Parts: sequence; structure tokens; C-alpha cells
Amino acid sequence: MSEYLPVIPEKITVHLGASRDNSAENVTVDFPDYVKNCASCEIYPTWPEEAIRANVYAIISFAMNRIYTEYYKSRDLPFDITNNTAEDQSYIRGHAFFDTISRVVDEIFNSYIRREGKIEPLFASYCNGTTTTCTGLSQWGTVSLAEEGYSAYRILRYYYGDDIEIVENVQVGQFRAAVPPMPLRVGVADDAVRFVALRLNRIGKNYPAIPKISNVSIVYTQETESAVKEFQRIFGLGQTGVVDRSTWYRIQFVYSGVKKLNEIQSEGVSLDEVSLQLPSVMYPGESGITVMVLQYYLNSIATYYIEVPSVTVDGIYGRETEEAVKAVQGLFKITQTGVIDRETVFAIYDVYLGITDVTRDYDVTVAAPYGGQLLTVGSSGDDVRRLQYYISVIATVYKDVDAPEITGTYGEKTGEAVSKIQSIFGITVTGIAGPITWDAIVNEYELITNGSSFTNDQYGGDIYETETSQ
Repeated sequence: MSEYLPVIPEKITVHLGASRDNSAENVTVDFPDYVKNCASCEIYPTWPEEAIRANVYAIISFAMNRIYTEYYKSRDLPFDITNNTAEDQSYIRGHAFFDTISRVVDEIFNSYIRREGKIEPLFASYCNGTTTTCTGLSQWGTVSLAEEGYSAYRILRYYYGDDIEIVENVQVGQFRAAVPPMPLRVGVADDAVRFVALRLNRIGKNYPAIPKISNVSIVYTQETESAVKEFQRIFGLGQTGVVDRSTWYRIQFVYSGVKKLNEIQSEGVSLDEVSLQLPSVMYPGESGITVMVLQYYLNSIATYYIEVPSVTVDGIYGRETEEAVKAVQGLFKITQTGVIDRETVFAIYDVYLGITDVTRDYDVTVAAPYGGQLLTVGSSGDDVRRLQYYISVIATVYKDVDAPEITGTYGEKTGEAVSKIQSIFGITVTGIAGPITWDAIVNEYELITNGSSFTNDQYGGDIYETETSQ
């Protein structure tokens, strides 16, 4: 399951057959076109519009659940969903789109269903309601309800329960799989470690032989290693204590199973179980999941700082949230605008990490999180300066990396250094520092500054001090 908040995927890869039919072809299509195809295969354009809308919401959420939980990827299968109706939704390559359905999809394809207080898209299972019946939505049943005057939302509540909500205007972007670019082992400091620890603790409720990780943080400790080794023993993996790709996806697979994330009535994923990344700019009046993340941080800070008022986690950047932001800005002597900017984001992270005692308990230098902007030749600013500093530390260990000057300007030498690091760590070589590259650089920087990076061509190194400007 992805450690990130859900996004509407730009593309979806469909397996044209049953999941275990290795001879079937995979096709990658635009997500809205996939939804239009499925809906045009399964429902009729002459149905009442509210019935069509309810069905489209279900189709979107079903597909997003498959993608977000990495249902097939965690089974080591190279696609997102099948067109086998015994497993997923009907998709016929080349099928025409009905105009009515196409219009509805264009209006709502960037929306999905979820349960209140949960993050993951609802596993919105459904059946036609005539030749087959199920516990989910009845497609023909939506027609009768729409004819009685039910809205699409009311139809969905009728079938899925009163505790659902429709999330609208969701960001469209590339889905980011949670698997880290490098294996996780003792000494690594990364949010992916926290992600693993939370999931192992939940799995441990069903498999009590797995020792509980008492201090869940971003640091991979001996306690984490012990839990990983026991998990590996139970599920027939090599007991290395290292979370590599196969262990990561096995954890995902088991976690989704014990939480029943691929069922209508699931335990669900709460906000504090995902990677809590903030965008570098947010304004009062905004709404959505990223605002909920901000509110989560503010409430954590409010628990320890009486100057900061607690807020309602409702996803709305209203007056209450604005005042809490101003209070945090006041703590750090930042101009109290009530607007989230990059300086305020780093202040929030700083306070939060102080509360969780990560740096004090483990003496780990925690580098800055990804700032949200792609860095490339011509970019400038503090993020570039930080990147260049992290590269300069990495270059002391990786002799093939030629460290650029720390100028705050992303020139050709910085691009060449980034390309070399991407090549070393198996990342597509672009010379552009995006989220995956940034995380890989930060991860290695933190390993080196903790004397924990030892491979054939490396040495432990000295402990380097971070820049005072950070």
C-alpha cells in the first residue's frame, strides 16, 4: 500500500485476462478513458443521470483501491487491475464511449469514495443486481433508486453505509509506490521506517510472535530489526532483518489482509498511518487531504505548546486553522501571515520532530523533507543549497560523485552529480531532483552522517555537522 495520500492516477495498467493468466497482455491507458470504458461496458447511457453518477463513483473508487493498496503489485504482478469480472471490472479494449457516460466521467473522474476518518479509497464492489447479487452496489438497483428521486450520494449511502463521503477535486498525478529506493536496515532514518513499524505492529495483533516495536519513529533500530526478522521467519523469507523489495511487498500484502482493505467493511487506514508530507505553499480557503495533514501536525504541536490552539481535522483551511498556523509562526519568530510557506513548513517539521524525540533519543541528523518542487538546471534557493550540501557529504564516500559548489544555484555540475547518484542507486537518470531522487540522497546522507553506510567501496566516515542555515 502506498505510504502517500491518494491521488487520481494519470494512467492505469490493465491486464487483459485473469490475474494468473501469464499469456494475457497488459495495456496502459489514461485513467479517465479506463473509467469511461468500464462504465460503457457495464451500464446504459439511457439510465437516469444520478444512477450513472453513482456507478461511475463506484468504478473509480474500486480501481483506485486496487492501485492504492498495490493489490497486484504486492503479489509481484506487473499491473494495477485486470479486466476479469470475477476479480475486477469489465474493460474491453477498443470499446466505444457513450456520450452521456463520457460527460459524467469528465466531471467527476477526480473524485472517489472513502469512509469518514479513513484515507484509502473505498473498495466499492458492485454487481448487476439481476443475474448476480452481492453485498455491494446493485447496478440495476441504482436505476430504481434514481427514479425515486435519490441523488448519487444518497444511492451510494444506501449501499455502502451512512459513514461514507465523496472526496472531490483530488490532485491528479503519478502514483508513487511506497517501496523505498534502497533497502531499510539498522541505522537508516527515513519515513519509510515509520511506515514499516506501524504495519508490523498492526500485523502483530494477528501474529503475536512478532515483537511489538515500542518506539515507532523514522529510525530503524535493533527493535525494528527483531520484528522484521520474525515477520520474515513466519512468512518464509530469508531472515536478514533488512526490508528489501520482497519483504516490503510481503508486509504490504499481509497488512492489507489483516486490515481487510480490499473489502467493503475494512478496518481502514487512518491519517497517522501515511507519510505526512506538506506542500510548500498553502492558503486559507483551501480544502482537502493535505489540509487534514496540516491539521494533524497542528494538533500534535498543540498538545505540547499551549500557545497553539487545537483545531478540528475537517480538511478545511478556515479561521481556526489559520490562527493555529499564526501561533506556530509566532513560536519561530516568523511573520504571522497564517499562510503556509516553506519557512513555516520547516518550522512545523522541526517542532514535530522535537515532540517525537527522534533526534534526542537516537542522535540522528534529520535532513529536510522534499520541498515539493522539481529541481533542475536553472533552479535556485534554499532547497538547491541543501541538495548541494547533501551531495558534498555523499561525495566523500562515493568517489565517482563530483561535488558541486554550494551556491544555491542548480548548474550543470549539480545536474551531473545528481545524474551520477541516480545511476548509483538505480533511479532513472534525468539529472533532475524530484521526490524519489531527493529521498535517496537524503537517506544516504543520513546514513553517512551517522557512520552507518558501509558497502564494498565505502567507509564509515566522520560525523559531519549540518549547515547552520538549516
